[in-house]
Amino acid sequence: MRPLNTMTRRELEAYIGEKREAMRKAEMLGVENEYRVLERQVLIAESYFVDLSLIEPGKIYKIISNEDHFFKVEYIKGIFAWGFFVGGEEKEAGIPVSMLQLSKRG
Repeated sequence: MRPLNTMTRRELEAYIGEKREAMRKAEMLGVENEYRVLERQVLIAESYFVDLSLIEPGKIYKIISNEDHFFKVEYIKGIFAWGFFVGGEEKEAGIPVSMLQLSKRG
């Protein structure tokens, strides 16, 4: 398989579709760990569709699909936002930018 960062939008969409189908099967079979790995692969692939200019270092964002969690972005490196979960005990963490709930510009 080619690296995600070399794929066209159409190829990424096909890749995401394949992974989502595999997620559905893993969920039906009750294979939680496989489901989580596939979910992470989808989040990383979806990050290539995010407009990085919408992410401001120093700002706090809600986490998509878990609105009780917030993440303070310190900096962006590639398709990962690095920073801290608000109220979390972790040191610095990196998450795919597709996990951030961004407001649209315009």
